[in-house]
Amino acid sequence: MKAKTLLSSLGIVVLMFVVGCKEAPQQLLADADAAMQAAQTAEANRYATDLFNAAKDSLSAAQAEVEQQNSKFALLRNYDRATALLNSAIAAFKSASDAAAANKEKVRAEADTLIAQLTPKIEAAKKLMAKAPKGKEGRAALEMIQADITAVESGLSEAQNAMTSNDYLTARDKAQAAMSKINSVIQELENAIGKKMGSRS
Repeated sequence: MKAKTLLSSLGIVVLMFVVGCKEAPQQLLADADAAMQAAQTAEANRYATDLFNAAKDSLSAAQAEVEQQNSKFALLRNYDRATALLNSAIAAFKSASDAAAANKEKVRAEADTLIAQLTPKIEAAKKLMAKAPKGKEGRAALEMIQADITAVESGLSEAQNAMTSNDYLTARDKAQAAMSKINSVIQELENAIGKKMGSRS
């Protein structure tokens, strides 16, 4: 009778151990998913890409570890590594969100500065156009330069629209491309004017 009672008690203890200690960390999985969603909302995938991808890798590794443990007999399951990976992923997603907020503000400022500089640059290019040589060959070259200036104006407009949509990354990229183009146009015009002035002296 005592042996039977002892076995029953032992069975209960084992059952409590299995149920209480070998369950998958469902709450942490949900927390990690929520942290990833928050990072995506903060656009960490665009403004803190490396950190976001590293966090996703941690989450994938954690999910794989959970699946591996789930496939084992209950008494042999151990979710310690999965728990550590999930905690790491949650922290990484939060870091990515914070970095994205800081980087987004930095990119916004860069785009703002470039856009503000583009309008006077375009005006300067137009003034140089009026001074540029207009011979037979010069006219064809000026038509090409005018097309470039028109393209720069379009790029500026697209950058401004992106800023209005709070898409600072696109705004900065378009403004950078427009700035590179207008600087090239100005340099070309200055060279042509300098050559013309040199031929007169």
